[in-house]
Amino acid sequence: MPPDTPDLGKMHFHALDDMTRPDFEIMRAVHARNLEKLPDLLLRMLDDLGGDEAYPVDRRTHSLQAATRALRDDREEEYVVVALLHDVAETLGPLNHGEVVAAILKPFISEENHWMLEHHPLFQTYFYGSHVGIDPDGREAYRDHPCFDRTAEFCRLYDEVSFDPDYPNEPVETFVPMVHRVLSTTWAPPTTSTS
Repeated sequence: MPPDTPDLGKMHFHALDDMTRPDFEIMRAVHARNLEKLPDLLLRMLDDLGGDEAYPVDRRTHSLQAATRALRDDREEEYVVVALLHDVAETLGPLNHGEVVAAILKPFISEENHWMLEHHPLFQTYFYGSHVGIDPDGREAYRDHPCFDRTAEFCRLYDEVSFDPDYPNEPVETFVPMVHRVLSTTWAPPTTSTS
């Protein structure tokens, strides 16, 4: 632990059904601290996408371009943050990065943005699938879904075009306060979910 991190105490149970109220309060504090760290963790993951030279621009710049385009189109702040973070899980989940980042951001974003984030990798194949032997119309399986058009538009306007070495994107500092605001919430134990 860094020296400036306050000691939260130590839980003393050996099984969850032995947990006492003081144990639970320590657990709550641990999770609250993790929530406070989450924006910076995701921003570090974004930074880790920098430096890959195989793409026309590195994936960090790609993400900044997508977020900048959304910002300049006056999209709502949550949408801009989703555009910024849409690919941060590519290293963790190269086969399902949309699902991974969507799961992380689910408690903080709308159902529409969650669905868009989760499905954007499939929708993106519309633009390149025919070149690599993937059905570019795979997204058609979701044609009747209420978020189909939103996701297709995100890919067309923000994701697919954001590999431009000449595009003047905003610096990451523009987006840091937005990420902190969108990911700001109080921890509570899991409850039943309707989704």
